[in-house]
Amino acid sequence: MRPFPFPAAAPPPLPGAALPPFPAAVLAAAVSGALLFFGTGLAPVPWLTWSAPLPVLLLAPRVPAPAACAAAFTAWAAGGLNMWSFHREQLEAPVPAALAVVAVPALLAAAAVLAFRTLLRRGGPAPAALSVPAIWVGGEYLVSVLGPDGALWSLAYTQTDVRPVVQLASLTGVWGISFLLTGIPAAVAAVCAPGPAGRARWGVGLAALLLLAASAGYGAVRLAGPAGERRTVALLAAGQRGDWAPVDTPRGAEKLGAVLARLRALPPGTDVAVLPEGGFVTEEADLPRITGPLAALARDRRMDVVAGVIVTDARRNTAVLFSGAGGEPQVYRKRHLVPGVEPYEAGDRILLAGDSGVAICRDLDFPALARAYRRSGAAVMLVPAWDFVRDAWQHSRPAVMRGVENGFSVVRSAADGNLTVSDPYGRVLAERGARTRSITTVVTAVPVGGAGTLYTRWGDWFAWFCLASAAAVAGWPAVRRRVRPERRSAGGRSRDGGA
Repeated sequence: MRPFPFPAAAPPPLPGAALPPFPAAVLAAAVSGALLFFGTGLAPVPWLTWSAPLPVLLLAPRVPAPAACAAAFTAWAAGGLNMWSFHREQLEAPVPAALAVVAVPALLAAAAVLAFRTLLRRGGPAPAALSVPAIWVGGEYLVSVLGPDGALWSLAYTQTDVRPVVQLASLTGVWGISFLLTGIPAAVAAVCAPGPAGRARWGVGLAALLLLAASAGYGAVRLAGPAGERRTVALLAAGQRGDWAPVDTPRGAEKLGAVLARLRALPPGTDVAVLPEGGFVTEEADLPRITGPLAALARDRRMDVVAGVIVTDARRNTAVLFSGAGGEPQVYRKRHLVPGVEPYEAGDRILLAGDSGVAICRDLDFPALARAYRRSGAAVMLVPAWDFVRDAWQHSRPAVMRGVENGFSVVRSAADGNLTVSDPYGRVLAERGARTRSITTVVTAVPVGGAGTLYTRWGDWFAWFCLASAAAVAGWPAVRRRVRPERRSAGGRSRDGGA
């Protein structure tokens, strides 16, 4: 008896799946695009991010593949326009670079939706639901490694102020949070897909609920951890746009004098003060005008001082650490420069003084550098920074996330941004904006005990798991095509033998 032939062609549409493709795709793209526009970007609404992928995922099995892909691409491209003016006007990014910021996530979303549709029709709800977060997180990770901006565009930062959710980063890095943000909507869409309900579909729904419950439970437990020893820190910064003044000019000398006066006025017992990136500008010959007074003040007050100093003729963007115990200043050179904006030479070393690490602004957009600091013993990061006003909140949050990932506190003093102090659990202990030329000061106590994390030890293991999962689900339909005829053939031989 011949085995039952298994067709190589695509299966017929799912029952009840037919929808007018064009209007359905337009509606889904419009809703998802609006949710992404307001759920991501410079001032995201966190709960919108969770629901943003759902309309296009619900659409996917109900319309032809081109319509589903077009809806996904359009939705993510429309959502990405919330950063267009920032990249073009503030960062002065060329048009191709700004287009890439919009197009790359849109292409990744289209690929994830196409995989979801294909696997739902060929492989079942479980691999379909897994494919979306696996492809998305795998793409995020590859962009973070291969692109110039590190992990800056991850969806995870939209949740930074949602404390229980963000604790997951201590296990998985930002990748686990992005997995939740895309995986939960994918599971809902798989459960709601047209066709008869079955155990596999309800299993996907149950797995999603358990994953959410486990994440929330872990977050609650971790947030209940002890605060530990604290140290008093001060942050001082002012707006610097249009106020580029080398120290050998009258304005530069005035700025130095104002900072020194504010440092002397800090409360007794202040252990460390952090000034902004680029707070002082000088040529090599005039560098002692800055280092001399700051070193003397640090020694007299027995207070460590970290100051951002740009040395123009030597092409260095540095953070200089003046120890309260005296001795020669220690110099850290920024390692991750803004392409096309910073004409300096990148550094290649970390700076660790006791349990305090020093980095500059964009350095903390790169998880590997933060992980290296924690592995070297840093329990608190001192970070001079310089933002672009509009991104004050948005660019402070990657630093907060690095603290959660690695279990250290972050003291970030940003000109034209926010002065932000956060603990190892992502709690923002103090935050104030620095926009005008008047110096803004924040003084607070910050935990310095540190908290060990799995992410520090294992690194990007979860991102690699997602890459492997994406490869596995991509091959799932082919495996099923080979296995099902073999099973039917075996069943046919058994019946023939019993005749």
